[in-house]
Amino acid sequence: MTRASSPPTDPVTAPVQRAYDRYGRQADKWQAGYTARGGKVFCGAGCFQCCNMPIRVSLAEALITARAIEGAQAEAVEAHARAALQNARTAKDDAQYVQRHRQEVGFCPLLDRETGACTQYEARPTRCRDTFSAFPAHYCAEGTWEAMSNREKREYHREVARTPGTDGEWHFIAPLEHLSEPVWVAASKAMQAQWGLEVWGDFWLLTTLAADAGFMARVERGDARGAWQVASGRGLAHRELLQIE
Repeated sequence: MTRASSPPTDPVTAPVQRAYDRYGRQADKWQAGYTARGGKVFCGAGCFQCCNMPIRVSLAEALITARAIEGAQAEAVEAHARAALQNARTAKDDAQYVQRHRQEVGFCPLLDRETGACTQYEARPTRCRDTFSAFPAHYCAEGTWEAMSNREKREYHREVARTPGTDGEWHFIAPLEHLSEPVWVAASKAMQAQWGLEVWGDFWLLTTLAADAGFMARVERGDARGAWQVASGRGLAHRELLQIE
């Protein structure tokens, strides 16, 4: 496979990088106010229980990650993408897809399991930046909800409803997710302006395709059909994990 040769930043990724920076400043400011009012954010260094969730990203975000990895990491990301594809092809519904992704596809290959640190923290996509928990990491772990009794689930929802910053249903901090929406908008506008199309999908699949010169050449020409054919030829095309719009 020939890797795409692109500069570190370009008219597609530069707006996303700027939006990442804005989000970081706004999120820090929000968290400072939240903790001053007595709130608590449980996420921190070494916490990785959410790192086995499927993630949807834009190709603009995936390009940033693809340019940060090479060699063994790039191979591991492709293997993860292929495992996610196999799961998507055989899962009977979205719930099973998510469950099997967490149980069988497993943790992101960019995660250092010994330290709990992301090895490409600066290049991580939006969903990795805006997911914060108002409850301890145990509640983010795969299988926790399924193992709860009905009484424990009722108590969980009562506690969520009492916790400022949640959406009242789940323990993730909703305002920090909402603050990231301009990143998605920046990615959408940049892709449309430069390519005349948008590409969205699975993080690991798009990161793999972002390093494929043939795929990117067709995307950059606005050739959606040709880009799909390249992805299909590599066994990396699935309607649920790759959308070229």
